[in-house]
Amino acid sequence: MVSEEMKTFCHQVMDYRLPRWKELPEFDIYMDQLITLVRKYLSVLFEEEDAVITSSMINNYVKAGLIPKPEKKRYNAQHIASLIVITLMKQMLSISQIKEGIQFQLEKLGPQEAYDRFCEEQELALQMVAAQVLGQQREQSLRERHADQLAVQLVTMSFASALTARKMLALRKQQPKTDAD
Repeated sequence: MVSEEMKTFCHQVMDYRLPRWKELPEFDIYMDQLITLVRKYLSVLFEEEDAVITSSMINNYVKAGLIPKPEKKRYNAQHIASLIVITLMKQMLSISQIKEGIQFQLEKLGPQEAYDRFCEEQELALQMVAAQVLGQQREQSLRERHADQLAVQLVTMSFASALTARKMLALRKQQPKTDAD
């Protein structure tokens, strides 16, 4: 039986929506604002105490060529979108795999379309896993699935599954032990 806390989490995840490219700030921001914004966008998916994104991580991503260098210590929509994708994907993939995947998607689709498609896939994966936990049937999107999007579909589903499993285990630890345990 699914606990009320888990049901609440699943409903939050089913309603969760990542910001699309056009919803990202159109003005440049500083590092502390960037960290605050990314944490806010991902707050439903991570606990407050999780080190979702730090300035050290961002600096390492710049050095690794995962994100472009900031201009005059200011970051833009491409940085925000990249950090959202990286933060979610790093739960399942290595930094080199993420870099390769991002480069492939950027070459094929460009930054805006690649990011928006990633958001759609991640939301769909979260909804599908949450619906499964709740015992609901949820049909996969009817739009045609292309082979080149398969990697994105698989990693977003993996993240959604791992996130839900971690939440279930965390809630289990919080429950008092009973004789049935």
